[in-house]
Amino acid sequence: QVQLVESGGGLVQAGDSLRVSCAVSGRTFGTSALGWFRQAPGKEREFVAAISWIGGSTNYDDSVKGRFTISRDTAKNTVYLQMNRLTPEDTAVYYCAARSPGWANASPVRQAQAYADWGQGTQVTVSS
Repeated sequence: QVQLVESGGGLVQAGDSLRVSCAVSGRTFGTSALGWFRQAPGKEREFVAAISWIGGSTNYDDSVKGRFTISRDTAKNTVYLQMNRLTPEDTAVYYCAARSPGWANASPVRQAQAYADWGQGTQVTVSS
């Protein structure tokens, strides 16, 4: 099992930028992928972005493409989500998730059920 701890959430104004981080520890995850999901009040959890750990290939939801950037630091075992030009619609709890190890799981897919381990989440609130 892998442990995921998110940080960096907070209250910002529309148009601001914010970076959230996810520290990863535990089992070897070198051939896996990690993703960011979010859940707003009264809504289902939705995909935001994902990245493969080895190759660094990325996948974004259309709603954040061009504004958000996912990246990873393999030396620090950390995944980041840089969020620019934030809007009130980006307000949500942001969750980090990891796929199980194995080359078959290296793709940064958008389906939540493909991710085996989840963090506790970090709140991001964007005021208008």
